[in-house]
Amino acid sequence: MNIVYNVMVFLHIIGAAMIVGIWIGQMKKPTVHPRQFDGAMLQLITGIIMMGLIPVLDMNANYAKLGVKLVIALIVGVLAFIGRRKYKKGEPISKGLANSVGGLALLNVAIATLWQ
Repeated sequence: MNIVYNVMVFLHIIGAAMIVGIWIGQMKKPTVHPRQFDGAMLQLITGIIMMGLIPVLDMNANYAKLGVKLVIALIVGVLAFIGRRKYKKGEPISKGLANSVGGLALLNVAIATLWQ
């Protein structure tokens, strides 16, 4: 089970890289790319799986931290979905929407690494 957990952590980090990397790469002309939505879904799915593995692996967990991260991840997912839909229709994507997707994902990374 530890191997499954570690693979989920790896995929979770890849999801964060997809969101934040594209956001940083597009900073001069902010947009929401469809791959950011894919990264958000990857993060949500792997995060939920990891939360389910915590009791199985008898790990100590900060459930307040995980709850905050889950709420932020859901918001990122919804915003990335809206941005992806606008991107595919060729509609303009506001800087606020684009920066919210990347900024909130970066906030989630900060919470994961800095909140003990």
